[in-house]
Amino acid sequence: AFVAYFNKSNPDGICGRTLVLKNYDSRTDDPADQRNHADACENVFAMVGSMSAFDSGGAAVTEQCGLPDLRSAGVTGPRQRCATCFGAQSTIAGEVNNVVADHVLKNFPDAAQNAASLYINAGAAAENGQLQPKAMTKRGMRFTVVRGIEVSEFNYAPYVQQLKDEGVGYVQITGAIPQFVRLAQAMTQQGYDPDVFMIDPTAYEPGFLEQGGKDVEGVTIYMNFVPFEEASTSPETKLYLDWLQATKPGATPDFFGVFSWSAARLFVETAAKLGGDLSRESLIAAIRKTDNWTANGLHAPQRVGPKSTGECFRLIQVKGGKFVPLGSTKYTCNGITTVS
Repeated sequence: AFVAYFNKSNPDGICGRTLVLKNYDSRTDDPADQRNHADACENVFAMVGSMSAFDSGGAAVTEQCGLPDLRSAGVTGPRQRCATCFGAQSTIAGEVNNVVADHVLKNFPDAAQNAASLYINAGAAAENGQLQPKAMTKRGMRFTVVRGIEVSEFNYAPYVQQLKDEGVGYVQITGAIPQFVRLAQAMTQQGYDPDVFMIDPTAYEPGFLEQGGKDVEGVTIYMNFVPFEEASTSPETKLYLDWLQATKPGATPDFFGVFSWSAARLFVETAAKLGGDLSRESLIAAIRKTDNWTANGLHAPQRVGPKSTGECFRLIQVKGGKFVPLGSTKYTCNGITTVS
């Protein structure tokens, strides 16, 4: 979508060159990720907009060949440590925003002292699902349940039973929409209704509402970009939505797409500024100096170059089968907590 938009809007391109997109599919597989980036080292100028929870395989080869990799996000340790890799969403494992913990501590003090963190035992979810409760504990919460769930597991009743037995008042889960919905359905089936059910921004898409129905009513989601329902307040958000539909009618906009668009925006703006001095090396050097990146207000400030988790988030909630703001529509910036 961004390539189509840019080539249409900028007929002179960057130093007379248009953008050409070459797609790679890592198949959520580390070896495939490695093969793709080895090929990219030889055949493209830069990788832009990639996103995978299994993105570690190509990290070493990417750095070794000096390939610029401007990702939607780098979500595993090896990718985040890669010197030529950057995330438009600067999420760093071990650096956790304080907005969620502070919200729970302030508004649900009892639940904050009896919390649970569930995570899918695969890819980045397994890594982040264990680091987040450590940071939130450091902030003042107390977790009585921290537990992984295998991807092949479909029966979530035992997990919910444990939450009920422990009297857990705050529940968060790191995974994808199918797992979110399974947990919500199991909660309903067992009559379990915690004070807070918190999920990350991957839940923010129509499929979550359609699959979850009444079972996901009341779920809270923390997010760091402009909700699509508020596109009239953000020209860049509207641009993303419009061009997504122009290039693939009926496509569903989502969290990852927002930051892939942002990565492409960062690439073209940085490349244009470098002009005749553009090279892989100069691009990487310029990206390293990029801080507080918002892609023209598309999302909260991201610390792309310094590689540090952005601290600004806001909350939305599912009400009446829709995503609605919870509290202020402005971002709250409460810093980050670092753990290892």
